[in-house]
Amino acid sequence: MSSIKSTSRRTFGLAVAGVAFALATAGVSHAEDVRTIKIATAAESKPLSWGAIGVEPQGYEPDVLKAINAKLPQYKFEMEGAADIAQETGLATGKYDIATGGYYRAPAREKQFLLPESPIGASLIKIYSRKDSGINEMKDLVGKKIVPVTAGGGIYKFATAWQEKNPDFKIEITASSAGIPYPDRLKEVENGKYDALVLPSNLGEQTVIDQQKLNVKASEPVAINNTFVLIHRSEENKALSQDIDKALKELKADGTLAKLSQKWFGEDITTYMK
Repeated sequence: MSSIKSTSRRTFGLAVAGVAFALATAGVSHAEDVRTIKIATAAESKPLSWGAIGVEPQGYEPDVLKAINAKLPQYKFEMEGAADIAQETGLATGKYDIATGGYYRAPAREKQFLLPESPIGASLIKIYSRKDSGINEMKDLVGKKIVPVTAGGGIYKFATAWQEKNPDFKIEITASSAGIPYPDRLKEVENGKYDALVLPSNLGEQTVIDQQKLNVKASEPVAINNTFVLIHRSEENKALSQDIDKALKELKADGTLAKLSQKWFGEDITTYMK
């Protein structure tokens, strides 16, 4: 073999190896550019979100998160279900980058976490009562027996604040930590143990009413609260918050949020999102 042919082949081989190395390096670089985002979703809030650890989360918020991730290829969202207290604790410590669970915007949360300006959904507080009850608004609950609410929870705070603004209408609100599932509470309303149940409508109450053919109706919303994604506060996550905010605006504008709302809640909650 001539020295010219040998040199030519070596040169060609080096060139091929160089191209292969460049492609491999580019692949590694691209992989490094994709940041994994750990997300805690509500574990037992069907149809808002449910799925224990090791189980693929399902529901409205997981579907919205998937739609957000599709618009943000620079991130890889990894979701797992977690109890409420584990969500906020994990978010505060940095175990999670994001938490979703129907969270309201509040001064304490804004101080502790990053919250995109755009909401992920809306919590519509409604009154559930028997169809012949004549109960349609908060004032109608005067003298009625109301299902106990979680001590310190959102409904307790709402009812307390409403009472302070409407002192002429005395409503008896009992705080409890019993944690009885809301499907059982709806049955207690139907059988007359209680006159009314006050809850956000995104927990699947209407599905229970329809499936079990309960003689229970839902009022129009007596209060509306936007719900938000909570993000671990760090310099690195400021860009993440801005990216999620932009994606949520686009998903609301193109009708994706409305479609997912209809799928999971049977109503378009985006009409209430401010």
